[in-house]
Amino acid sequence: MKQYLKYLGLLAVALMIPTMVSAQDFSFSEAMSKFFGEMGFTSFFIGEGWKNAVMICIACFLLYLAIKKEYEPLLLLPIAFGMLLSNIPAAGLFHTSMWNDEFLNPDSPFFHSYRHVMAEGGLLDVLYIGVKAGVYPCLIFLGVGAMTDFGPLIANPKSLLLGAAAQLGIFATFLVTQMDVFGFNPAEAASIGIIGGADGPTAIFLTSKLAPHLLGPIAVAAYSYMALVPVIQPPIMRALTTEKERKIRMSQLRTVSKKEKIIFPIIVAIIVSLILPSAATLIGCLMLGNLMKESGVVERLSKAAQNELNNIVVIFLGTTVGATATAEAFLNFRTISILCVGIVAFGVGTAGGVLLAKFMNLFLKEKINPLIGSAGVSAVPMAARVSQTEGAKADPRNFLLMHAMGPNVAGVIGSAVAAGILLSFLG
Repeated sequence: MKQYLKYLGLLAVALMIPTMVSAQDFSFSEAMSKFFGEMGFTSFFIGEGWKNAVMICIACFLLYLAIKKEYEPLLLLPIAFGMLLSNIPAAGLFHTSMWNDEFLNPDSPFFHSYRHVMAEGGLLDVLYIGVKAGVYPCLIFLGVGAMTDFGPLIANPKSLLLGAAAQLGIFATFLVTQMDVFGFNPAEAASIGIIGGADGPTAIFLTSKLAPHLLGPIAVAAYSYMALVPVIQPPIMRALTTEKERKIRMSQLRTVSKKEKIIFPIIVAIIVSLILPSAATLIGCLMLGNLMKESGVVERLSKAAQNELNNIVVIFLGTTVGATATAEAFLNFRTISILCVGIVAFGVGTAGGVLLAKFMNLFLKEKINPLIGSAGVSAVPMAARVSQTEGAKADPRNFLLMHAMGPNVAGVIGSAVAAGILLSFLG
């Protein structure tokens, strides 16, 4: 460690020499004062600079969770590193001021266009245009669609109801967070409520449209709770079901034909887009990706959407979303409220799916195992695996995974539709 510090000191001196030689009007003491004044370390001890140090520590903790604990590492790692970069004082990688309402409002005297962002912004400002324009979340949905098998949903259409019921957390939270005790306006409440859908790209898409100033904490909350699905859901599932219900065995799903799998994304895209045009962007990309997969005629495009394109967009999306978690946006009472309300939204969504399955069993001859209702949240395929695990604890020979995948993929559609509804009312 001492050797590294010594070499770092020598490098700093070497970098200073050309500056001191070329600046004839500067004395050595002035040059040294200027150099140390511009160092990021100095900013930690000036004004509220300590908040940046706290945010860097939080970013390092999230990196630990992503690397050591493997909590949603594909997105949590770039989000955490983007947070780290944007909180380094004087680095100029991301400027919150460039993305406030006055800056981007054409009717404001302070309006500046994206062209100004390209010219004056930092690296993360430029990449953030893809988030602000809603491009990255849609491309993520394209990749998700190319990786998703809607077969279990087609084989058991009742799963669609369970996926819809799991969106209860979104709308319940939307109503509650508008109470005076929280102080959120309807657009902010909608952005917070979408956390209950456990769908990161949808949460980012809706928040970037309605409440971009809350994007950092909402994204961190959404992906953190998605990673904690195996921790959050089981207690709720066990509390709402009896052991007898957890032991319910479901009959094997029928085989779904290729023709059905091809027609399904086309029909869903048409119907949902006609009913709810504001959801057409997300649903359209999701179904396009799935159609490329199921058609079998564009295998190269399907693989590119699943792999290269998806991976590149995840890097850009994660890093830029993490960059919005600046000290001024993150370290306040509102962020704590978002984190607390977000986990409640997620829990209510889980409970909604389980309770609807129990209600449906009152009228069905072939009973549904209520555990699969919890998979209606959009954490694919983790929520389905949790249903399988809890079912196996009650009956080791009970296989619920494929049954749970039906509500799970229905939850992806449901969260996008919920976002479209909120956007149509508030956008």
